[in-house]
Amino acid sequence: MLVAADKFKGSLTAVEVAERVAAGLRRVVPGVQVEALPVADGGDGTVAAAVAAGFGRREVRVTGPTGDQVTAAYALREGTAVVEMAEASGLQRLPEGVLAPLTATTYGSGELLRAALDAGARTIVFGVGGSATTDGGAGMLSALGARFLKADGEPVAPGGGGLAELASADLSGLDDRLSSVEFVLASDVDNPLTGPKGAPAVYGPQKGASPEDVERLDAALAHFAKVLEGELGAKAAELAASPGAGAAGGIGYGALLVGARFRPGIEVMLDVLGFAPALERADLVITGEGSLDQQTLHGKAPAGVASAARAAGKEVVAVCGRLALPPETLGKAGIRRAYALTDIEPDVQKCITEAGPVLERTAERIARDFLT
Repeated sequence: MLVAADKFKGSLTAVEVAERVAAGLRRVVPGVQVEALPVADGGDGTVAAAVAAGFGRREVRVTGPTGDQVTAAYALREGTAVVEMAEASGLQRLPEGVLAPLTATTYGSGELLRAALDAGARTIVFGVGGSATTDGGAGMLSALGARFLKADGEPVAPGGGGLAELASADLSGLDDRLSSVEFVLASDVDNPLTGPKGAPAVYGPQKGASPEDVERLDAALAHFAKVLEGELGAKAAELAASPGAGAAGGIGYGALLVGARFRPGIEVMLDVLGFAPALERADLVITGEGSLDQQTLHGKAPAGVASAARAAGKEVVAVCGRLALPPETLGKAGIRRAYALTDIEPDVQKCITEAGPVLERTAERIARDFLT
């Protein structure tokens, strides 16, 4: 039995989900062997999943999205670092939750990457998602040695809004260690940098951007890419249009500029976490996340787990807080059956505040249906 589920956002971490599922299964079948492999798709919770899989947790003081110092963590094992941009530049790092769509910076994410390089990382898995920022990765690149200047020679202001004043870009000071590591951009979104499907238009409103802010940010990021064309030639425009460039407010673009290779986040994380050997040992796989819906099918952790398990001929069931997919859609995704907390507790607020006990009862149902 393998429990490979993501977090229930706002209720349970991926580690807690696995613990609660195991407890419920054992209440019905006391001797059942349960292996827990908490998973993540590159967004928030990615470092925690790596640590649960045996990576060492490293903490470092970095710059938060609004310039305050925060303590962020990355994970390291045998030369492979898992760096989560949300640890430094995520929405949860905003002081008192006050959104800053035009000024939030990814500078701290660059500091986290630099810390991983200092620790000897030869491979960096850079999980992006949950960002408070829309700066195209300019802050991150600045922390790694790039310079972005206004016409008067002063640095542009932090955040995507400041890029409107960008006059010149100098990438000659970038940390040369970046060219000698394997750098993987792990994301569950494949948006380009700008345009109708770009970072400001699709994700800006989640970060507090008004319609006017979205227009301003889109123009600023387009200008950013145009100025970089003067430094890098046509490559800058090509990368801006590439899948993943718009991930996490455009930090994907910054990562691609320094040689990162884009891969779907859940695929990368399953490799890093050792999913394949754990899958071999399992006869049933339980995956899940807070809401199983249309988004789940587009690169989220449960879809990745189910796809890999189906390819290996393993049966998969899912747990979730809320279920918004019909059985036939679940079946096409490789999920035999899904169990929602709301099936047991119709009060959604209780499902959120008392998710642990309700999940244990849900796991009891799975045990009775599949193990007895």
